[in-house]
Amino acid sequence: MSVKIKKIAVLTSGGDSPGMNAAIRAVVRSCTYHQLECLGVYRGYQGLIEGDFVTLNARSVKNIINRGGTFLKSARSKEFLSVEGRKRAFDNLKAEGIDALVTIGGDGTFAGAVVFNEEHNFPIVGLPGTIDNDINGTDFTIGYDTALNTVVEAIDKIRDTAHSHNRLFLVEVMGRDAGDIALNAGIGAGAEEILIPEQNMGKDRLVASLKRSKEAGKSSSIVVVAEGDQIGKNIFGLADYIRENLTEYEVKVTVLGHIQRGGAPSCYDRVLASRLGVGAVDALLKGERDIMVGIVNNKVTSVPFTETSKGENELDKELIRVADITSV
Repeated sequence: MSVKIKKIAVLTSGGDSPGMNAAIRAVVRSCTYHQLECLGVYRGYQGLIEGDFVTLNARSVKNIINRGGTFLKSARSKEFLSVEGRKRAFDNLKAEGIDALVTIGGDGTFAGAVVFNEEHNFPIVGLPGTIDNDINGTDFTIGYDTALNTVVEAIDKIRDTAHSHNRLFLVEVMGRDAGDIALNAGIGAGAEEILIPEQNMGKDRLVASLKRSKEAGKSSSIVVVAEGDQIGKNIFGLADYIRENLTEYEVKVTVLGHIQRGGAPSCYDRVLASRLGVGAVDALLKGERDIMVGIVNNKVTSVPFTETSKGENELDKELIRVADITSV
């Protein structure tokens, strides 16, 4: 039985990403445009359980499109993993007269939405907000483009030092089990090697490649390492192995860490978040539910939650080929 949507709640969950505020803004202003009420939920699913709501309108979200992070805050909720916790969240939604929920986050956020919908048959639409770009059903996630630009800018600065001192830098980037950030940032920053989870290069092949670079006349090198790569999971141990087998270089390690999740969102992320936020409200008004709104071939599209985390991440083989060719 369909419910006429009059009041929508919006929350952010899991790791923050640049553009989440822009997405919230788009949801809120789309609600205003369609003459719907909108509530924000502080601290994600934990805020649902505690009934931590705030009324939002078009003016509540002014001057946030350029801000990183999420003004609604985010949290990982252990309570929401329990039947009792989800029941409390549902009771709070009904008590507030909320008809539908927009969740902004990654696969953990969507997994929680699936279970919640199964138990309580509550309309939910998700927006992919994560720098990792590891959600199936969308070409890009909110925050990914900004993170890429942050990483490339950092590597550009590291290369100045590498070149000045004839050093080899291992630069660890985020991405969990996906190599999108490492591969694209590595190409963009001109890295000599890129280590990604989707391709297990092996320590010996890496050292052999770096030796060839040295013989080709390179006096310094940058190796971009995805945090989920098999040989890069212990990046300091990898650095020790290279030192033992490649004495020509002074080896340094830089772990970029959480600077990749911060900062003002890029124009692309602001536009993407705005399109998806409007698309989420449109989808709810059309009666869609239990879906993620993503972007495919530059078109806003809807994908069932159950299809957003199927299978392993597949990288563009042409990009891998480009990385190999341009690093000689």
